[in-house]
Amino acid sequence: MAIRSRLSSTLNRGLGKFGYALVNVGGGRGKTVFADHHGSRYAYESVMILDAYAPWAVDDDFLEVWDKVNTHTLTDIWRCYELYQLVREVSDIPGDILEVGVWRGGTGATLAAAAKKWKPDARVWLCDTFTGVVKAGDNDASYSGGEHADTSADAVRRLLGSLDLDNVDILPGIFPEETGGTLESNVISFCHIDVDVYQSAADIVSWVLPKMARDAVLVFDDYGFSSCNGITRLVDDLRADGNWRYLYNLNKHAILTRR
Repeated sequence: MAIRSRLSSTLNRGLGKFGYALVNVGGGRGKTVFADHHGSRYAYESVMILDAYAPWAVDDDFLEVWDKVNTHTLTDIWRCYELYQLVREVSDIPGDILEVGVWRGGTGATLAAAAKKWKPDARVWLCDTFTGVVKAGDNDASYSGGEHADTSADAVRRLLGSLDLDNVDILPGIFPEETGGTLESNVISFCHIDVDVYQSAADIVSWVLPKMARDAVLVFDDYGFSSCNGITRLVDDLRADGNWRYLYNLNKHAILTRR
């Protein structure tokens, strides 16, 4: 077994350079990798789900959006479809839609397209520094700051224009310190956080919590990624504060709803 494990690891290092990997499809668990971070123990495994329900494959409206946004996001089709559908689930909850961590606009455009369809009275607010990750610290083993700076607000505007989306406002700057004031009186029904690091996400949650009604939805994109252990720690902390109901989706979304 040790020889098989070493061989598999060696092959996967090579295959990973081309976006491939060897996986066990026989129903068994793959190798577990353990990591300790700030006194907490984390475990990671490769997960493969066979014969899964795939509603996105027959959702023509979504696929039209995905065709435009997929080259503008690092988020896969499964998470994008979940964001798209979650907007539908908050259609009866008062408030706007907020995304912090926009990069090139793929998920933001997906949220805006969903809002146009199911929540037409809502504004979609897309907030990003457009100069890379900020507030990286000791909680973030894989980030030092400035990552994902290969974007611009103009690139996001062009993407939104290609989808005829006019229900969006873009707020460049650090959120909430530099741009949160624009939304000081707004109610938020849905918030998507994709900022990669602990302190930035924690500041967003502190700002948005008082503005969210009961059953409003908060989604973390980076929960469960070994490279974003700060986000995993933050979400685990939030589970204990009594304000949220928690769901971990194996697609690496953490979905919290306001109690």
